[in-house]
Amino acid sequence: MIKSPIKIRTLSELRAVLKDHRMAGRSIGFVPTMGALHDGHLSLVKIANQKSDVTVVSIFVNPTQFAPGEDLDTYPRTEDADIALLTEVGTDIVYLPSVEEMYPDGSKTDVRVADMSDLLDGIFRPHFFYGVATVVARLFVHVQPDVAVFGEKDYQQLQIIRRMVRDLGFPIEIVGGETYRDADGLAQSSRNAYMNPAERQKANTISSALHRARTRIAVGTPVAEALQEARASIGAAGFERLDYVSAVDPDMLQDLPDGALTPGQVARILAAAWMGPTRLIDNMGFART
Repeated sequence: MIKSPIKIRTLSELRAVLKDHRMAGRSIGFVPTMGALHDGHLSLVKIANQKSDVTVVSIFVNPTQFAPGEDLDTYPRTEDADIALLTEVGTDIVYLPSVEEMYPDGSKTDVRVADMSDLLDGIFRPHFFYGVATVVARLFVHVQPDVAVFGEKDYQQLQIIRRMVRDLGFPIEIVGGETYRDADGLAQSSRNAYMNPAERQKANTISSALHRARTRIAVGTPVAEALQEARASIGAAGFERLDYVSAVDPDMLQDLPDGALTPGQVARILAAAWMGPTRLIDNMGFART
């Protein structure tokens, strides 16, 4: 018989429940989400299940990572459907805090990971990663997990969280889950639902362009040449705006030089572009052959 997860909405109740598990010697795995769950999220929950005894999934649409005019008010909120999906994959606890629970009245404390938060997506959404780091740090304090799982689709976010955990000394293992893709290669995202059928049909160009670029760079094509072709392909596919296509060092996210990589050198190629009202991001890792 499939068991529904326990729904918890307050920090005090969460701590009481998790205290019992810890006293019994059980490890805690954690997957933070903003809801509107899809198979990519569920793949992260499955990893947490494998690596821990008790799995906690949070659903919290975090206001501090949305700038004025972004989609905070319209971001999909599908609590019942999300919990049904989490039941299917075997989640123990769903944490559903309110804004007041996450940001108590008069809250003044923020967490900032300098430099890494100001590159790539941080150029176009300068508020975003400061909001992410702050809410994840608070969630870590609430849940106190042994393991936390984040998707590689949000690669810059994953690396920033890893840096924050290292710098602040959180005793948490950070695990990256592979990007979950549709059959045509498009990375799954809650925001994909914003696209109409015509836009969705063209959207997978972003993944195919990155795949070709990483393949070319891996065999010795100069970085600048491969990126220029990728940008042209994305533009020709009908994307209204291209924020960036960049090849970076996978740890600190700094742009790579324009020439060819050295044999064995590892890299990450990342992109963000707008298909209609939908901002899509994607990334792929590789090494020079």
